[in-house]
Amino acid sequence: MNNDLFQQAKTAAYSGDYNRAYDLYNMCLQDAANPPQVGEIGLIYHQIGNCLMKLNSYYEAIEAYTQATADSAYDAVGTVNCNLGMSYAALRDWNNAVKHFEIAVSDRNYPTPYKAYTGMGNALLKQGKSAEAGVAFREAALDEANPDPTKALLNLGVCFMALNRPADAVASYESALQFNMKPEMRNKLYASLGQAYTASGQMQEAVDAFERAVAAVAQGNAENTQALPAVADMSGLDVASDGTAIPEQDPYVVDEAAVSEDYYFADQYAKQGDYAPKSEERFFNASDEELEQWSKGVVKMERRRRGTGLKIFLVIVVLILALLGAGLFLYTQGFGWPMQENVVEQLFQDPSNKANYAASLSEEDVADMANIIPAGSTAKVDGVNKDMSTSTAYVTATTPQGGEVQYQVSLVRDMLGWKVSNVELYFTSQN
Repeated sequence: MNNDLFQQAKTAAYSGDYNRAYDLYNMCLQDAANPPQVGEIGLIYHQIGNCLMKLNSYYEAIEAYTQATADSAYDAVGTVNCNLGMSYAALRDWNNAVKHFEIAVSDRNYPTPYKAYTGMGNALLKQGKSAEAGVAFREAALDEANPDPTKALLNLGVCFMALNRPADAVASYESALQFNMKPEMRNKLYASLGQAYTASGQMQEAVDAFERAVAAVAQGNAENTQALPAVADMSGLDVASDGTAIPEQDPYVVDEAAVSEDYYFADQYAKQGDYAPKSEERFFNASDEELEQWSKGVVKMERRRRGTGLKIFLVIVVLILALLGAGLFLYTQGFGWPMQENVVEQLFQDPSNKANYAASLSEEDVADMANIIPAGSTAKVDGVNKDMSTSTAYVTATTPQGGEVQYQVSLVRDMLGWKVSNVELYFTSQN
């Protein structure tokens, strides 16, 4: 690869000249004197996709990222597929967005799965799948790499509200309060918390939350008179040139605003009155003196509640979401036991073992497939495309002599697990 051209392209991208960066990256691909090698091809296409995302050319970005995934030696599977998910989300193609976010989180080497889980939750919410979105947001909040679980917890509360579980929404919003956030975010949090309290019939707590929302607005207005221009939220995609996570201040990242990713709050699902019990109309007509008394009561109750942490809440959420169909969601999205990766590894350990294959295959079919797998080879699963009833795994097998062979392994659902239905050689140049 022509490293001088590549560095010029990086510099252009850092300076915001994405058209020039795009041209330079393409010159790297076409440089006959210094042709890029396997691994480098995926890297270049990855960066071309980033430039196209910045230029709002989402269809072309999808093509570039797909070319990056075709390079089996380029190991940034999670990063590229997260970007693919964001590209499809920008086009409102929620099904494909979810599909690629799932591939991203299945990559065990992906350092920031919370980003893909967050994108997945947003796409599922757009499809009206509140329970499934809740599972994704819970995973985003649990991810130790997530520097700010606030958004995930806020959106988890939205899922609970959409499922008519305001008490659980309260727990989610209260957990989010433990983290630092900007005044405008805290304002939205308290407003949503007030609605959840109202829906739960906790009127004193609702009053306090709405008062705090107003206070957060006032604080935000005061800070904005002296604040420097805000740094854009860079938590949407990690697209460093080497496929690793990069600092949020890095302008080379494709940020959430570039793909119109947004977050949701409870007021988008219902008006405050929709949740308010009819017997509590007096709350909306209360005098200032009554509101003040209720507010004092809330302060005392909050002091008793302090100390309950995020871990306790997340344990409760695990149990609740298990009852809300998390298992069914995972099944429909291609998860099972054993997983596709385990089945593929067993296949390459013992290619002739018919137990690894689908029952519909004949002994002749099994023998033909086993014959194309070198004896004693070891397999590395590069990626898996999952669906409810079928999956496709892309595998690199290392032979005892040290050579590498690529395979495409098709699998079909077998009860909770998977069986191999076809094995064939996979040539990157032809795909």
